[in-house]
Amino acid sequence: MNEELDEETRKIQLTGKSTYIVSLPKKWVRNMNLKAGSQLVISKQSDASLLLTPKELIKPAKPGEANIMVHQKEDPNAIARKVVALYLVGYSFIKIKTKDERITSLQRNFIKDLARKKLVGTEIISDSPNEMKLQVLLSYPELSVESALRRMCLIATAMHEDAMQALKDLNKELAKDVVALDDEVDRFSLYVIRQLKAAVQSEIVLRDIGLFTPRDCLGYRLIVKSVERIADHAVKIAENLLLLDERIDDSVFQKISDMSSFARSVFDDSIKSLFKKDYQLADNVVMKAKTMAAMENDAMKLIAKKIEALKVSSIRMIMESIRRTAEYAGDIAEIVLNLNVNQIIAT
Repeated sequence: MNEELDEETRKIQLTGKSTYIVSLPKKWVRNMNLKAGSQLVISKQSDASLLLTPKELIKPAKPGEANIMVHQKEDPNAIARKVVALYLVGYSFIKIKTKDERITSLQRNFIKDLARKKLVGTEIISDSPNEMKLQVLLSYPELSVESALRRMCLIATAMHEDAMQALKDLNKELAKDVVALDDEVDRFSLYVIRQLKAAVQSEIVLRDIGLFTPRDCLGYRLIVKSVERIADHAVKIAENLLLLDERIDDSVFQKISDMSSFARSVFDDSIKSLFKKDYQLADNVVMKAKTMAAMENDAMKLIAKKIEALKVSSIRMIMESIRRTAEYAGDIAEIVLNLNVNQIIAT
């Protein structure tokens, strides 16, 4: 045995006709207070190695609980950031409490809105003058990363489509609905990030949420961020629409609509390539996304002739958001290439 590296090589032996055995280092067995008949739990790791753990050292996982001390003058946004941080790292119970004072009504309502609008599977299970307790009730297998991400993509696409419909009709109520829907994307985003953080640390959770290696977690984290950004740009389209006083020229809208249809197709194909694990489709998406800037420049030439100066700024921002939608879709496709690079390796 190499004492410095604490390593040694053992041969696999065959006993009987089908059982393979490896002897354990005597020093390790003694240090762990094991003996003949002791039970070991063998866990397969993401790199195909095996982890041996004495059974008595494996304790059933208990839901983690975290306490946050707050005071009446504390900004509700600061409290919300603490709650979100604890939610993301995997705590099942989060208790917000004060020492000798009441939680203010503003703080209380802010926490309730946060749990309802942003934290998937979270309920307030107790509420008293100086304490609130939140519990995350949703377990990992109940909502996989893929299911949550699909839901995010559907919402982001719907937001973009509604924003464009609102632009066509100058429907400001529909535009406001688009802005409000952004909370729904954030809810699923935070939930997926919570799952990914847990999966990086646990092979069991990794399998439960439908992924295969910790490397996948990094890729999916970046994809979630890109989908968030696409939803944010749908909001920006709606917000810039709210600054307009009248419908834009039909020929101008048609140019913008063509850009929008193209950007949506790029986004749809990027997500399709992700879930189908299709390297070639992802590669095509990357190439398509790069042509968006030329479409934007072409449309700007028409806008310069048709739109008065006061409207140009808002229209330009709307077009920029459409272009950025396609570019973020291209970013997703590039990550899909990395996740599926084994498809291009010759055998």
